[in-house]
Amino acid sequence: MTSERHEVTDLPSDITRVGVVGCGQMGAGIAEVCARSGLDVKVAETTGEALEIGRTRLQNSLSKAAARGKISEEERDATLARLSFTTDLGEFADRDLVIEAVVENEQVKTEIFQVLDQVTRPGAILASNTSSIPLVKLAVATSRPDQVIGIHFFNPAPVQKLVELIPALTTSEETIKRAEALVQNVLDKHAIRAQDRSGFVVNALLVPYLLSAIRMFESGIASREDIDNGMEFGCAHPMGPLKLSDLIGLDTVASIADSMYAEFKEPLYAAPPLLQRMVDAGRLGRKTGSGFYPYN
Repeated sequence: MTSERHEVTDLPSDITRVGVVGCGQMGAGIAEVCARSGLDVKVAETTGEALEIGRTRLQNSLSKAAARGKISEEERDATLARLSFTTDLGEFADRDLVIEAVVENEQVKTEIFQVLDQVTRPGAILASNTSSIPLVKLAVATSRPDQVIGIHFFNPAPVQKLVELIPALTTSEETIKRAEALVQNVLDKHAIRAQDRSGFVVNALLVPYLLSAIRMFESGIASREDIDNGMEFGCAHPMGPLKLSDLIGLDTVASIADSMYAEFKEPLYAAPPLLQRMVDAGRLGRKTGSGFYPYN
């Protein structure tokens, strides 16, 4: 498949009702972006407890945005009013688009897509926020492979401007254009297209860099501070690679690395032993309070 430049679409979006599966860090961020853009958003979680944690995460994020002057208190309240919550995917029957944002596990995602295929109306787009899992595997698990696409946001979703659009081999041009119109013209994000290859554009470039930094630290070449300061002060990166790995989540970094190594068999994609040990120990970065750095 040859590369080509895609012009920004100026089509209006026909998507007004969005479902988000998962209300963790990424799911909550995606839900916030959509609701702040005026869309009706329904968020699903597996349990009532997880749903309440997600609801609180969203409320806190919007309150912080209001406190910083990013949005007004009226906008915060209006955004909250556009959000609803459920533990029943059957309530997604009226959604125009559903974005899955759960754990980076192919079997879990596939099962969710099979359920969504049954409960959503014909014509609804089914999207995944996956960082690395082949979209075609999720597409062929449904009866509508032409309406499945990757819509990959970056953390934190309310702040980061980039969204990767990843069509599977089965995805129709209509689905691509509908997703692109939503991302660019409604959500006000910058969309880039990537082929359905593990890692897509950003992670295919970023993850080998993160893994190289972990190997450098593991081998004792430099301290964690010197590695991060080297990239922050030497290359003007806003965050060093070890701090960034902690922010992303070491389990997520490892999952993306494993997926990329499984597809390409390149040594630079292989997760270092230290990364695997830290994941096994539950030291996943900021979200658990401990990674390459401690977090209080």
